[in-house]
Amino acid sequence: MVQFFSQHFSFPHEWSKVTMGVWQKYPNPSSTHVTCVDTIDRSVDPLTGIIRTERVVGCKQSAPKWAIKMLGGTDDAYVREVSFIDPSTRQMKMYSVNLSLSQYLTVLESISYTPHHSSPTTQTLFSQSAEISARGFTWKTFADKLELFSLEQFISNAANGKVGFENVLHGLFGDDEGPVKARIGMGLEWPKGATASVGGEGGRG
Repeated sequence: MVQFFSQHFSFPHEWSKVTMGVWQKYPNPSSTHVTCVDTIDRSVDPLTGIIRTERVVGCKQSAPKWAIKMLGGTDDAYVREVSFIDPSTRQMKMYSVNLSLSQYLTVLESISYTPHHSSPTTQTLFSQSAEISARGFTWKTFADKLELFSLEQFISNAANGKVGFENVLHGLFGDDEGPVKARIGMGLEWPKGATASVGGEGGRG
């Protein structure tokens, strides 16, 4: 069966700060499983101003021995991530999919950062969803076991990622809700409750 995960919460910082902080998220001590982040493409649409960034994220996961024995591979895993920042509508969307063991398992993740509807100048709404599905197995029980393990890993990474990013944002901006300070070396400029269910990469964190 396909596994689903979703959660929504807010960060106590304005949208421009949070979206700048995304590029400073790693490394952080709460997400030690992320070993490297490589930007392979970045462009700005001259008509819309939308910033598109493509990255490859390297992770080291504690894969169960039964999975490694059956599927091969190692604890090293890689994820392709594509993000879009629209300065005019103040939306950031990120999409990711696992590259490692993709012939057996697909983890599709979607993330968005938008100004909070009730406090758009001081809070940013974070929304995250994931769909995890295994395929290509003769034994359905093995596929279900792999999906459940991946879901548990995703939930753990998502929780650690929340704590880690909160600490990164606090380190960058403290509790100040004033204008964005020019101390973020991203190299770009632009204007200023979790649920899991079973249906018919874990998260990077």
